[in-house]
Amino acid sequence: MSRVVLATRNAHKVEELREILADVCECLDLEIVGLDDVADAPEVVEDGVTFEQNAILKAASAAQVTGLPALADDSGLAVDVLGGAPGIFSARWSGGKGDRANLELLLAQLGDVRDEHRAAAFVCAAALVLPDGRSAAELGHFPGSVAHEARGEGGFGYDPIFVPSGQPVGNERTLAEYAAGEKNAVSHRALAFRALVPHLKEHLRP
Repeated sequence: MSRVVLATRNAHKVEELREILADVCECLDLEIVGLDDVADAPEVVEDGVTFEQNAILKAASAAQVTGLPALADDSGLAVDVLGGAPGIFSARWSGGKGDRANLELLLAQLGDVRDEHRAAAFVCAAALVLPDGRSAAELGHFPGSVAHEARGEGGFGYDPIFVPSGQPVGNERTLAEYAAGEKNAVSHRALAFRALVPHLKEHLRP
């Protein structure tokens, strides 16, 4: 069995990706491991100006340190009326004060914005970088809108204020009100990594 490293120390993210790519891992005889399983990797400065650039930066660092094919992702919330912000700055929107502060600041900034102008999308770039430097990246877009208040106990980040599109009118849930498996089936992260599958099959097939 071959190994591919996901550029994260978050065991939950590793398990989530194993679920998302379970059929591909079986087909290619792959095992997804996290950085803590294979190396003491340094923190990466995410100074790219797009999700794709930051994902490739993280994957390239992991591939260099471990000598293994590496996966990484970078994601954020893009709000239409804010010109796509917070975007790549989603995790630092409140100046590094944490998820709750980011969420509350965004709600305050949209306080007077009517429902029809609260469209947004979660965006994720998934990247594959090989030890020889070859790389590929794909984007996943998960459309929805920003709620007026936080709801739900699941998820993280902006999940409590993000309402995915396509739900029954009057019964809309935020992403934080989705079950974990339900979220993994439709999320921007799942969409991005599934779009990356042809590249995995091309470069990692035994």
